[in-house]
Amino acid sequence: MLEKETQSNVQQQTGATVLLTALKKQNVNLLFGYPGGAVLPLYDALYQMKFQNILVRHEQGAVHAAEGYAKVTGKPGVVFVTSGPGATNAMTGLANAMSDSTPIVVFTGQVGVGAIGTDAFQEADVLSMTAPVTKNNYQVRRVADLPRIVAEAFRVATTGRKGPVVVDLPKSVTQEKVTELTDDQVHLTSYQAKRPLDQAAMDEMLLALRQASKPVILAGAGIGAAQASTELRKFSKVFQLPVVASLLGLGVMPTDEPLFLGMGGMHGTYTANMALTECDFLLCIGARFDDRLATAPKQFAPNAKIAHIDIDPAELGKVIAADYPIVADAKVALEYCLAQPMKPAHDQTWLQLLKQRKAAHPYSYQESSTELKPQRVIELVGRLTKGDATVVTDVGQHQMWTAQFYPFSRPQQLITSGGLGTMGFGLPAAIGAAFATLDKTVVLFVGDGGLQMTSEELDVLAAYDLNVKVILLNNGTLGMVRQWQDLFYEKRRSQTVFDHQPDFMKLAAAYGLRHLKVTSPVTVAAELERAFSSPHAMLIEADIPALEQVFPMIAPGKSNDQMIGVK
Repeated sequence: MLEKETQSNVQQQTGATVLLTALKKQNVNLLFGYPGGAVLPLYDALYQMKFQNILVRHEQGAVHAAEGYAKVTGKPGVVFVTSGPGATNAMTGLANAMSDSTPIVVFTGQVGVGAIGTDAFQEADVLSMTAPVTKNNYQVRRVADLPRIVAEAFRVATTGRKGPVVVDLPKSVTQEKVTELTDDQVHLTSYQAKRPLDQAAMDEMLLALRQASKPVILAGAGIGAAQASTELRKFSKVFQLPVVASLLGLGVMPTDEPLFLGMGGMHGTYTANMALTECDFLLCIGARFDDRLATAPKQFAPNAKIAHIDIDPAELGKVIAADYPIVADAKVALEYCLAQPMKPAHDQTWLQLLKQRKAAHPYSYQESSTELKPQRVIELVGRLTKGDATVVTDVGQHQMWTAQFYPFSRPQQLITSGGLGTMGFGLPAAIGAAFATLDKTVVLFVGDGGLQMTSEELDVLAAYDLNVKVILLNNGTLGMVRQWQDLFYEKRRSQTVFDHQPDFMKLAAAYGLRHLKVTSPVTVAAELERAFSSPHAMLIEADIPALEQVFPMIAPGKSNDQMIGVK
């Protein structure tokens, strides 16, 4: 009798129910999305199964929110969008997640199997469009394949070099009643997420490191992704190795750590960039030498032997030729390093020089008694939050000021768009981050340009009253683009100064969001303290000088030691 009842229950399951059951098996308890005709069966199943899902206001926002959630937790973010424009609206988020190696799984609706290829209403060739911006994609043609495909999608997204995966779901599949459930055994015969550590290559690299007199570690996002921050800090401290971080590597060492030299690259510290230039051994772990860090590849670390440890073999030698290329997970590699007999062999003169430079050339700005400087706002927020907030940024000048002036203390603390540089990322990513860290304040630093790209998500912020403090640094311009025009295009400010803007306070009020405008450097500290004492969502607009620059800076094509604006 029990066997017949079980079979009856199985027969009554739709593809949509099978999918949600598979998601629960992957420990998914939250997703972001937007309904539409092709995913009505999915949303009906969500309703009946009481599955927590967050209604965003645009599909791009759904993917960025999932990215924010994934960047904070390390768990995959999950998205439901409908077919056609729903899927195409998700493309920017997919490309962003691919650039930053962020694990997300996006389920796109699709027209019924019988209508695929007929240019049916809201049909789009999702597989062809998403192939370049995903680790893998699937189109489900049979309900029986759903458990396996879901399991494979999550395996691919969360292992090796993490990234986005798309599962395209024809409506007919989600509606179909299942008559037989298949297992979810993963069949990825050609997929190799990890390779055994090449201990001989590691030993050779460590021998060269022991012989170096001016070593430097370059720490990237791969350290955070591998949860190897503790190992990095210990390795640096025990063997007295100075550390430079990429933008996405910020937080893997505390900003105030004596051996931490700061961010390297286009807007990095003088000390970090000079260390990259003058070192005789560079150990890069989990970074990919992108053009914002290795600004002139042929002149990058010209006197150094270079070791490059990365989980993705495609990154080795892609930009910078490595003397010691090693495919490895950052945590595994660092654990091996710590297990080897080794002592600091390099001359203390090197560390003394770096210490002197760090003291003599910190990030700086011209303070003002009449204008509200963005750097000061960020410093104040850093003090109010004791360097422990989850910090989200959009893209532009405010992003670099945040990287420079917020006192990061832990990994996965800075949530930003690094590789693709996606304006509009910040607000929805902050929403995702807030759902991931309900016990912590989330601070979003955003510019007036980026906020207007996804401002509809303010409604989500207000609806859930998430503890997100949105710091709008408003300079009335597309600041970073305007800065480039001023420096390299003889101040021809073509379409980078806003002649008209909304009243952001009225916009916040329209969404029912608490709001505050600060303009005075005299009162800003007290105003921010009052704002941060509240556990509610709030939009805080700070009017900053239109022509404030981000310095130091390396001009395009110049090497790391050729910085302008150094004081």
